[in-house]
Amino acid sequence: MPSQDDTRLTLERYAAAWLKGDLPTLSALYADDIVFTYLGQHGLAGRHEGKPRALAALAEFTRRTGRRLKAVTDVMAGPNLGALVVREAMGPDAVEVTRVLVYTVRGGLMRTCTIYDEDPALIDRLVGDKPL
Repeated sequence: MPSQDDTRLTLERYAAAWLKGDLPTLSALYADDIVFTYLGQHGLAGRHEGKPRALAALAEFTRRTGRRLKAVTDVMAGPNLGALVVREAMGPDAVEVTRVLVYTVRGGLMRTCTIYDEDPALIDRLVGDKPL
């Protein structure tokens, strides 16, 4: 059974690791069957099922956008879902955008992640239409 405390603690651990650039901890917090969903019209949009595919999509998204975490502005948690609100710089002009990453957490692991972008058109341009 999911719990608000489990969600909050997991997301706080994730946020702290992300701010430190601690990739092994970030990866360890993903369940083996995690599903990443990127919204938008770009080549990485859609579902990426399983840890290897989700991590590959995440790495490719980072490569294409040049994204850099600037801040985690909010950590929100409920009994079913949690979210991180982050500021990231992207693209050659380092445009800062707000992103909301919504997670399902169970047993201290992230099971799903859906990413909502402040400027979907910018993300579509930066990522391009080439699939993974």
